[in-house]
Amino acid sequence: MDVALVISSNTTAGGIEKARRLGIPDHDIVVVNPNDFRGGDGKVDQEGFGLQILKNVKERGVTVVTQNGWLPLTPRVVIDQYPETMFNQHPGPVPEFGGKGVYGRRVHAARLLFTRLTGRDNWTEAIGQRVHSEYDQGLVVKATRVEILPEDTVDDLQQRVLPIEHRVQIDLLKDVAKGNIRELTGGEKLVRPGEEQTLSLAKKIARLMYPHG
Repeated sequence: MDVALVISSNTTAGGIEKARRLGIPDHDIVVVNPNDFRGGDGKVDQEGFGLQILKNVKERGVTVVTQNGWLPLTPRVVIDQYPETMFNQHPGPVPEFGGKGVYGRRVHAARLLFTRLTGRDNWTEAIGQRVHSEYDQGLVVKATRVEILPEDTVDDLQQRVLPIEHRVQIDLLKDVAKGNIRELTGGEKLVRPGEEQTLSLAKKIARLMYPHG
């Protein structure tokens, strides 16, 4: 596999400089900002946003797309072009610990709070999943569990999960190259009946703790 293109949704994303340091040419580092496609009603024109993304990937013959630190909702028109080869990176179990606005340290904060409030399932996981038209609803195709320790802080957990996130994505790309992708079936539900409010509270507190993710 060769890296054909890096797309960011804003000019200040740290991934842009990382891409340059890795030797990716500037003409293959592109910013497509969804805010440039907002109409008078304040909503993003998802089709226009998606077509601009597709223009760039098609020009370079891209066959596999991965979302690594990508926060905007991915337009359906893009997903439809890559039904089997478009994947998302996430630092926690999905869909429970995903959704709109649940990213970065918010995921780890919500996971820690929920496990401590329920007193069980002291683990989290780094995953790769298929991209879905709703946030973090895609089927999981790669996952590695990480133990949550009694003394863990949010930063402790984030630092321990991050290198595993990276390894999961690399292994996922190897699976893609070998044609060895398989969808994983989940076990027991993390959120039991009656615990929906506990999950909602954990996510709400996580957003308040980390207003910038």
